[in-house]
Amino acid sequence: MLAKIVKYKHQLILLIIFLIIITMRTKANTPTKKTEPIFKPTKFGFKKSKRVIKYIVVHTTASVAGKDFDAKDIDQWHKASGWDGIGYNYVVKLDGTLENGRNIDLVPAHVKGYNSNSIGIVYVGGVDAQKKPLDSRTDAQKNTLLNALIELRTLYPDAIIQGHRDFPNVAKACPCFNAKTEYSNI
Repeated sequence: MLAKIVKYKHQLILLIIFLIIITMRTKANTPTKKTEPIFKPTKFGFKKSKRVIKYIVVHTTASVAGKDFDAKDIDQWHKASGWDGIGYNYVVKLDGTLENGRNIDLVPAHVKGYNSNSIGIVYVGGVDAQKKPLDSRTDAQKNTLLNALIELRTLYPDAIIQGHRDFPNVAKACPCFNAKTEYSNI
């Protein structure tokens, strides 16, 4: 038997090499399941405000999770409440689209007593069907908020990033998650 193995050793070696090559090609051509990362870097090209900005404030629209609204809708809501128009500077829709709200150089209307030196960014959602606070941000909204805050931080490096609820005398859950902690490393 040993004599036969020695006689065919070259063929055995070639067969082993052939099997190794076939295995490598099969693995290389096997599609792998790709998962999309939650964080995708994006640049928005924000304009720096002429105002002195001390706070970047995260809000929720306090609308039912999963129901999309846009800056025009919010503008109408705020006008119906007697305001000059949309109180936030930026709006993040369910699909992660970022829309402009009130002009960055104009004083917004989103945190009583802090409007003149702050920027307001709001995500659509924030409550469940019973109107109870809920962190309903989609992955796309989380990605957009993070990217927007990173870019805003470059324009306003000393500004404090926090949620509406983190201001004195605010009795709201807005933005329905701990923005101050979540974004503390930006």
